[in-house]
Amino acid sequence: MVVANDLSSKILPRVLIVSRRTLRKNKYVDFVGEYHLDLIVSHGAVPVIMPRVTGVHSILQSFEPIHGVLLCEGEDIDPSLYAHDAELSPEDMEEINRLHPGDTTIDREKDSIELTLARLCLERNIPFLGICRGSQILNVAAGGTLYQDIDKEIGTTTKHIDYENYDEYRHAVRVVEETPLHEWFDEMDEIMVNSYHHQGVKRLAQRFVPMAYAPDGLIEGFYDPNRYDPEEGQFLIGLQFHPERMRLSGTDEFDYPGCASAYQAFVKATTAFQKKTEMGMEMKKKKTLVKSFSGSEFLEANTVLSKQQENRLKQMGATVRNSSVYLKRMKRKEEQERAMDKLSSERLSDLLSFHRMMARLCSDAINRKQQESAERTIESFSFLNY
Repeated sequence: MVVANDLSSKILPRVLIVSRRTLRKNKYVDFVGEYHLDLIVSHGAVPVIMPRVTGVHSILQSFEPIHGVLLCEGEDIDPSLYAHDAELSPEDMEEINRLHPGDTTIDREKDSIELTLARLCLERNIPFLGICRGSQILNVAAGGTLYQDIDKEIGTTTKHIDYENYDEYRHAVRVVEETPLHEWFDEMDEIMVNSYHHQGVKRLAQRFVPMAYAPDGLIEGFYDPNRYDPEEGQFLIGLQFHPERMRLSGTDEFDYPGCASAYQAFVKATTAFQKKTEMGMEMKKKKTLVKSFSGSEFLEANTVLSKQQENRLKQMGATVRNSSVYLKRMKRKEEQERAMDKLSSERLSDLLSFHRMMARLCSDAINRKQQESAERTIESFSFLNY
């Protein structure tokens, strides 16, 4: 765990989390579970809460830079967003709505926001961690499908939700060997997890591999093996269960150390992704417009120039070919600056005093020469007048 004092001087990676909406005193309130926020902060990242409000799509760019996305709880995903062949009768749907009244209300705005973010992560290789609904969003974004209701569609005997025992309830899952989950949980073959869902992965998107199964065969965790390397900023994982809530009764101590490991590995990936992103941006800047030198702009020799840029170079008396001269000067100057940085404060102070003394001597010499020149001019005029 990262100590808060160690973070004060650092620019930490930004993890975007979409809020969930609830009704409180006849007004909508947005919130995010504090367990998620605490784990993100304690491992060294900054949670940035994206409000679930209409129009937030139009300002998505203002949330940049995005170094990671964590999606967690929420209502059922609109079934029209994924292909499904379940033939649930009106009576079935009525019973489902009665049994799960807090989850079956569709929030299309949240669906749209989170699917946009998940697809952005898939396109740009941004680290992504999906918990519960978040894992379902990830699967749908990648082309997978869901069971609209596990009980109705597969007739499961495994209890995936217990309204009477929300935090304490556990059921077993089998952990697949040689997966991140197997690594986090010390290579245990089976663990007891907390879950709270009546939907789940039906057809897993092709790019993903299962990490855990419930006794009824439902996938409880999955990942992309080609996108898992936290050290290199690679992380694409979905967990149907809730590791953040798996704590010993009446304490904040986790059932297993591996519960926090998922968040730790995720934050590690966001940190690496942040570094890669910043390096890429710096390289891009250097490749397009290298530097301003003596009031002139010059470009790398392999840069494709517009007509306006070519004219600008001609006005400066420069060409793309001879711009390399300026680049060499810049490199030499940067080397000199690095050499100066290595000197001690005392040595730099001595150099400064020396240059100030030389400046005074040069100034005095220039004044003497100017005075001598003026005196000679006066003598010359006096001679002519004579």
